[in-house]
Amino acid sequence: MRYAQGGGLTAERRVFRERLRAEAAEGFAHGEDSAEIARRLRVHVRSVQRWRRAWSDGGLGALASKGPASLPLLSDELFAVLERELDKGPVAHGWPDQKWTLSRIKTLIGRRFHKSYSIQGVAVLLKRHGWSCQVPARRAMERDETTVVGWVKDTWPQVER
Repeated sequence: MRYAQGGGLTAERRVFRERLRAEAAEGFAHGEDSAEIARRLRVHVRSVQRWRRAWSDGGLGALASKGPASLPLLSDELFAVLERELDKGPVAHGWPDQKWTLSRIKTLIGRRFHKSYSIQGVAVLLKRHGWSCQVPARRAMERDETTVVGWVKDTWPQVER
C-alpha cells in the first residue's frame, strides 16, 4: 500500500515555521515577553526562548530555516531504480523465497548502490516513499494441514522442553 504523505516537514511547512520565527523576532525587537509571544504564535514558550537566544546571538539570519534535517542517501531517481529491483522479487536477487524483509532490502541497497543504511533507515526510506508493511491475507496453497498438526503434536513439545 502507498501513502500520499511522506515523512518530515514539507517545503511549505518549513517556510511557515520560518515565518513564525520571523514574527517572534519582531516581538523580540519590541521587547515583548517570551510567554506573550508564545501565546500569540501558539507555540511552546521553550521554543520562543530558544529562538530568542539564537536571535540575540546571530540576528534574524540565525532564525532562518536550515532545510531538511537530513537528506536521503538515495535520490528519487535511485529510489525508482530500487523499486524496479524490488518488483523483480527476492528470488531474482538470490534469496530462496518471495518475501522481502528490511534486512534483505538493506543488503540489496548495499549491493546495488554501494550505500549503507541501517534497518531502521530502510524502514524510514520506504515509508517516506509511501511503502508499508504487507502481511499475507490468506494461507499459502502449499500448506499441508496434516503435517502442521503432526508437527504441533509431536515435534513442538520436544522443542519446547
